[in-house]
Amino acid sequence: MDHATTRAILVPEIVKLISEKYQIPEMDALDLFYTSATGASFADDETGLYGQSALYIFGLFVEEREYLNNA
Repeated sequence: MDHATTRAILVPEIVKLISEKYQIPEMDALDLFYTSATGASFADDETGLYGQSALYIFGLFVEEREYLNNA
């Protein structure tokens, strides 16, 4: 399976987790994810993040948000 296909499968799962955690619409969750550093890393083949689970990537996203909120 190529990287684009893998990402296409993972993104809806990640977005759903973000939407549920922050109680926001999925479109807002999608925007939050793709404008985050985690989303940028996920889109970059060089990081290999596409090979991780949706839950792992979601955890990175949450850590990033908590770090930015406490900075």
